[in-house]
Amino acid sequence: MDYKNKTKVTEFILLGFQNEKEIEILLFSVFLLMYMTSLIGNTMIILLVCGDYRLHSPMYFFVANLSFIEVAITSTVVPKMLVNTFSLTKAISFVGCLIQSIFYFLLGSTEFFILAVMSFDRYVAICNPLRYTIIMNKQTCLLLLLGSYLGAFLSMLVPSIFTAPIIFCGPNKIHHFFCDRAPVLKLACTDISLAELADFICSAVLLLGSLLLTGVSYTYIVITIFRIPSVQGRQKAFSTCVSHITVVSLYYGSSIFLYVRPKKGNAININKFATVLNTIVTPMLNPFIYSLRNEKVKESLKDASSKYIGMLINLRTQK
Repeated sequence: MDYKNKTKVTEFILLGFQNEKEIEILLFSVFLLMYMTSLIGNTMIILLVCGDYRLHSPMYFFVANLSFIEVAITSTVVPKMLVNTFSLTKAISFVGCLIQSIFYFLLGSTEFFILAVMSFDRYVAICNPLRYTIIMNKQTCLLLLLGSYLGAFLSMLVPSIFTAPIIFCGPNKIHHFFCDRAPVLKLACTDISLAELADFICSAVLLLGSLLLTGVSYTYIVITIFRIPSVQGRQKAFSTCVSHITVVSLYYGSSIFLYVRPKKGNAININKFATVLNTIVTPMLNPFIYSLRNEKVKESLKDASSKYIGMLINLRTQK
């Protein structure tokens, strides 16, 4: 078939959830509330870690960077989704779709590397506590962070090489609320088997590889915790890992379902639900997971709130 004579696609139509208008308005309200909660909560975590010396440790450094990525991921996907709720065309330009897809997968891949790095941090803290400050120094933390971004870039490189030659000449309707790779590839006019295979292999290596590193770290952590003689000591050691384990379970569960299986374009509505969990629900829950179960964060939040309230009272008194 001669694809040169066909008109290339210049924009895509994001079909979203395709519900009745009343349901779309309800979804808009719910997603907007969740998005704002995620922005406020994750920004609060970042500000607390930056502003409170008690949180100037490797664990909170990575928590703050995780919160930054959460803000970036949700801001890459959700605003356009909200705008399209009331848009008549629900269109996104070809370049805009490409940029959205690149940023989403780059940030998402970085997130899995950071989760693996955080598990290594907990491994060193619990299994080698006397050497923790030596191993997890500032230089090491920065290198691990930069390595996470570099690893994410490299994990996207191979699928991008196979996707680059693909031609889109119609149809242009994406059965999703953002430019996810699988539903976009389904619209290609050329053979996508190699691109799908490369996407599947790279996703499997990224997700299962980082999950394996996390699993190995926690295997040693659990063994070390069981060797602690006192029950109180075991509980204290395990409590430092609960928040991270919760976030890891949420992210890997939905992401492995979405990306580490063949024929990812099927079960469209289920895929959308899993993506909502990944891009909106979990980023919203993260600040609560890390603050409600962490005494230092709660103390820092309490002190910051007291200072803010005191400042407001002083301003009113001066007026």
